[in-house]
Amino acid sequence: MDIEALRTFVAVAGTGQFQAAADELGISQQAASKRIAALERHVGATLLVRTSRGSRLSVDGQIFLPHAKKVMATIEQAEHAVRPGHRPLRVDVLNRRISPAQAVYRFYRSHPETDLDAVTLGTRNAAQAAQAVLEGTVDATFRALPADQIPTGISAERLLDEPLELLVGPGHPLADMPRVSPADLHGHRIWIPGIRPGTEWAAFYRSLSEAFGLSIDALGPDFGDEALMDTLADSAELATLVGSGDRYLWPRTHDLRRIPLHDPTPVYPHVLLFRSGDRHPVLTALRDHLRASGPRTPPDVWTPAWSGR
Repeated sequence: MDIEALRTFVAVAGTGQFQAAADELGISQQAASKRIAALERHVGATLLVRTSRGSRLSVDGQIFLPHAKKVMATIEQAEHAVRPGHRPLRVDVLNRRISPAQAVYRFYRSHPETDLDAVTLGTRNAAQAAQAVLEGTVDATFRALPADQIPTGISAERLLDEPLELLVGPGHPLADMPRVSPADLHGHRIWIPGIRPGTEWAAFYRSLSEAFGLSIDALGPDFGDEALMDTLADSAELATLVGSGDRYLWPRTHDLRRIPLHDPTPVYPHVLLFRSGDRHPVLTALRDHLRASGPRTPPDVWTPAWSGR
């Protein structure tokens, strides 16, 4: 059924005049007549009867009108729901413990009137997440995606460079260091369970390992963050890498140590991907907030060559 024809029928029924309805809709009277004729052919009934004073509803038209109004009201509600600012902004934050989620949470705390949903797309890689943005599953996602892999229709803004830190237990040889360089990690096993081939974080850690000759692996099952914290606390050999803005909690008795990296400082380049031309006001506010409040990029920064800096 032609929605514009239905809209025209409701307008004519309301004004009682084809010309008045046409003026209201911004079309010609002839166009309005053609729409009504097409609608009547579609439903197989005469809906409007022309008179010397304009038009009136036929018996079938009187029965049809309430249903037509309901359809038009539903369409108006649907259109209103997806207009910028009339629904929550849906942001993929990868994992609720890591820096993008914490940044979005801080944004919400400073803008409590905003309407947004923080979601996670689970195991999807960067290309799949970008496709989800194009399809409208989410409005934006944080990914480390090379510029030459950004799909048409997607805009990208690198807004969250996250410095890495070493996380170790109290028995680790580097546990008492105030800070360490990547060179200091030679010979130490860095365990990051959950790295999956084909993901952007796999590409990042491969580049980091190759650049500094590090031993980074994902061997063994991933039983979650709590199990990783337990293992680090009991080990004098294992270490892992976390973002400086990532939020991990562990029992006080674990006595885990977060040690900044420097000389150079590896940073994970979180890029915000969103649909080109998206005018959602919360997206604009979030981008402004991240530009103003993101972590300060250290002077000795290192990122993979494919990250664009």
